[in-house]
Amino acid sequence: MVAAHYDVVVVGAGGDGPVAAWKLGEAGLSVLVLEAGPFYGNEQWPKPNEQPGAESSSSVDDLSGRLLDEQFTTRELEMIRKLVFGPADHERGFWLRKFPGDGAILQCAGVGGTTLHYTGCHPRAYPASIDEQPHWPVDYADLVPYYREIEAMCEVTPAPVTAKEELFFRGAAAAGWDLIDGLNVTEPGYRPQPNAIRQPDPRLHVDAGYDGDFTYPEVDGDTLALGSIAGHPFPRGAPYEEKAKRASNVSFVPAALRTGNVTVRPNAFVTSIETETAGNDHPEATGVRFRDTWSGRVESVDCEVLVLAAGAIETPRLWLNADLPKNEWVGRGMTIHFGDNVMGLWDAADLESSIGQDTVDQFQGQDIAARFDYPGLGMLQTVGTAPGIGAILGFGSSASGFAFENDPDDAPWDTLGRLAGSELKRLLSGYRRTLQVLVVSDDRPHRRNGVTVVPGVEDEHGPIPLVNYEPSTGDRQRRDRLAEIAAEILRAAGASHVHRSDSPPTALHVHSTMAMGKVVDEACEAYDVGRLFVADHSALANGVGGANPTNTGQALAARTADKIVERYFAG
Repeated sequence: MVAAHYDVVVVGAGGDGPVAAWKLGEAGLSVLVLEAGPFYGNEQWPKPNEQPGAESSSSVDDLSGRLLDEQFTTRELEMIRKLVFGPADHERGFWLRKFPGDGAILQCAGVGGTTLHYTGCHPRAYPASIDEQPHWPVDYADLVPYYREIEAMCEVTPAPVTAKEELFFRGAAAAGWDLIDGLNVTEPGYRPQPNAIRQPDPRLHVDAGYDGDFTYPEVDGDTLALGSIAGHPFPRGAPYEEKAKRASNVSFVPAALRTGNVTVRPNAFVTSIETETAGNDHPEATGVRFRDTWSGRVESVDCEVLVLAAGAIETPRLWLNADLPKNEWVGRGMTIHFGDNVMGLWDAADLESSIGQDTVDQFQGQDIAARFDYPGLGMLQTVGTAPGIGAILGFGSSASGFAFENDPDDAPWDTLGRLAGSELKRLLSGYRRTLQVLVVSDDRPHRRNGVTVVPGVEDEHGPIPLVNYEPSTGDRQRRDRLAEIAAEILRAAGASHVHRSDSPPTALHVHSTMAMGKVVDEACEAYDVGRLFVADHSALANGVGGANPTNTGQALAARTADKIVERYFAG
């Protein structure tokens, strides 16, 4: 049963909120986590998309690997529909966000948030993006102890190598790049992805000749079956906390519940922030109002400190929809790692001579297990997908129109743009000999990009987020250079055909809409509202150089929790 008052209320149980809840619970504070989406794999909600279930969960004994196995299939389209941002009752449709052009916002609702479908990538920020770009009020060294804490909790290790990673590494080395050793990356080069996915069972090594079952307890750890985007329920049969991918629902939520001080209430969409203003005219947060997404009932809860962790779209939306002081940077400065896709296709004989087999088989191994870092530009990642998602990402949309409209001329790729007809069939027929490289650029914060709301354009929770994104000339140049490097690596690896998508902006990684130094101070407390903290990716001061942001967002959330204790609960 949810109480009327807590020491701390955390809005959002996504990638970062559970980190803050865990740290605050360990400090002995009473914590309520309000999550808009459902709670999968919990005995209190055996049919989370069909029935309201219980009100809240406060015990780690509620967590069930058996239920997670039932609720998470490996059917990608079904799981994307289940996890993307919307209520537990799918009959009510998704929660609308407006994004420009053909792009989209890829975020999830539910306990675990977008880490439910992230691919486990857990690199640190590039130190130069914090120490040499003029955005951050703290030094990279301040985050290092928290990185270590998060990496230990998430069991981050270098990803195992299968054929697709070996092919990429051979290409990168042949193109003249060095292998990177270490976690604090200061020079360009390639390396295995630091992933928050348990290492595979040693019996699954290619030389071990394993011919048994791939379920728990026959195998432990990662089964190397592609599936992170679909929630990664592997190994099947494992207890909840023994699942291989250390998404926040598997890593930090159990740790938070185990403190005995944390309660999670799903299906609770926060719509308003309550404040009081003392004699100094500086308002302080005192609680929130939220709406039960099943019943529509509106409730409220009071707290000593409020933590916003609803993500880089919903956190500024909540501020803008609440009666809070105006700050010109709330919702502004959004970065999304302006991305692109470059595909390589190989002839079978060339693969055989290069890696000893005539297929790449991108569906084997971890989804994203090899990377190329270039501080100052961003990064490249190999991507393993099933044919449908791969076709959508690589060939299905383009800012350059159809490929037949474009003449690559002296470009390092053979085709550019959206594919259709016989050329699409030709490339898709070679799916098992294809490797996709995701381009992720270091786009910089610009005030024109971000989240706004307009009265009258609303859903049951108030005015919806209107998202704007237009990359700068510098952002485009950094992305173009990375796409060229991707093509050079694929060529050096022996690809006979290279295709560039020129993808439209898509919000895969979203950050910096409530940035440190602009909206919140160095402890992530709002300049304009006391006792209101931000502990999600919106507080990141920039896009951390293009590196995957989960590790940095969680490290900053852990640091913010310590600052909350120091400021308001010490002694």
